[in-house]
Amino acid sequence: MLSINLICVGKIKEKYINMGIDEFIKRLQAFAKVSIIELKEDGNDSNREDSIKKEGILIKNILEKCKGYNILLDVDGKNISSEEMSKEIERLTVQGSSTINFIIGGSYGVSEDVRKMSNFRLSFSKMTFPHQLMRLIFLEQLYRWLSIINNIKYHK
Repeated sequence: MLSINLICVGKIKEKYINMGIDEFIKRLQAFAKVSIIELKEDGNDSNREDSIKKEGILIKNILEKCKGYNILLDVDGKNISSEEMSKEIERLTVQGSSTINFIIGGSYGVSEDVRKMSNFRLSFSKMTFPHQLMRLIFLEQLYRWLSIINNIKYHK
């Protein structure tokens, strides 16, 4: 079974977002083993570069443990459709990737080391989204991608 890790910096505080996340995690169980790995946000406003470096070390340590294909959610990444992303996931699984790691960095971005460890950089938009909300948006899209692959009528 496909294993998907969502590696993200920071915790979700809003109840309504957590409810949405829980709903999509429940739906996704039919297609894959999905794990959310939350890392501590440094959030040092006085030294953003230091925060990026510290959070980068945490992300890098997780990526080394969760060996797989690494996809960084990055505003400067490639912007593709839901259909194209579903084909990319299908291609990865056919080629033998049983683990896919998706990375949502901290509010200041990610380190160059994390970028270098990424096999693919995916942009959802040039717009800025709150990191907590991005987690929910990502899980909805993941459900959409896997529904497309499995010919489920969710995607319109």
